[in-house]
Amino acid sequence: MRLRLQLIGWDHRTLVLTDTPAPECPRCEGEGGHAYDYGDHNGEYAGTEWDPCPCWDENRRWALLRLPRLPRRRRAWRDPWETGGYSDEPPF
Repeated sequence: MRLRLQLIGWDHRTLVLTDTPAPECPRCEGEGGHAYDYGDHNGEYAGTEWDPCPCWDENRRWALLRLPRLPRRRRAWRDPWETGGYSDEPPF
């Protein structure tokens, strides 16, 4: 088992420990599986199928730490050209 840390999620960010494909696997050559493109009845591209390799279980993961969502600082909008912030004199 080859483990790595991964950050998942946007709304509930979580740090997880996941399994990775075997880099010396002769079937997938370390990619974890094979992708196959397929077409519709007209021969046009319709999508990609993923065939996972048995050397890797992509669903094996352990949640380590749920990260808190830090509130954004709210600042009152300030005009950068107002007096008190910057000089109103031209730079030349």
